[in-house]
Amino acid sequence: MLLVWGLAPVLLSADDSPARRAEPRSPSLDAGRKAVDAKDFKSALGPLTQAAKETPNDADVHNLLGYSYRNLGQFDKAMEHYRLALNINPNHRGAHEYMGELYLQMDQPANAEKELQALSKACPWFGKCEEYDDLKEAIEKHKAKTK
Repeated sequence: MLLVWGLAPVLLSADDSPARRAEPRSPSLDAGRKAVDAKDFKSALGPLTQAAKETPNDADVHNLLGYSYRNLGQFDKAMEHYRLALNINPNHRGAHEYMGELYLQMDQPANAEKELQALSKACPWFGKCEEYDDLKEAIEKHKAKTK
């Protein structure tokens, strides 16, 4: 038990969510994040695509591209980028959450549940993290709507 508590600061700091990084890694990524934060998803695509060319193995960049495409209704492209993010980092919590939300938008709740299950393994505190809670809530709302 002492080992778990001793690792608490490390586990708490192990957050792969792109919104929580203090320092952007490139001007393109910075511009893309600003556009996403402003919910200007169309404007985000150019700089994020450039960031993906600059750092093709950055899961956060692909997650943000997927998020932008999803919010523009381009589900195929969104799925492509979420899958790229998860190929780079299979435990990327943001990509699992957003892919689950995409599945709900596509009325595929069983696949959303699979992403929730993946999050239960990826979250550091026995399945407890913001991404897990957010996707679980989205699934519950989807179920209530479809009853």
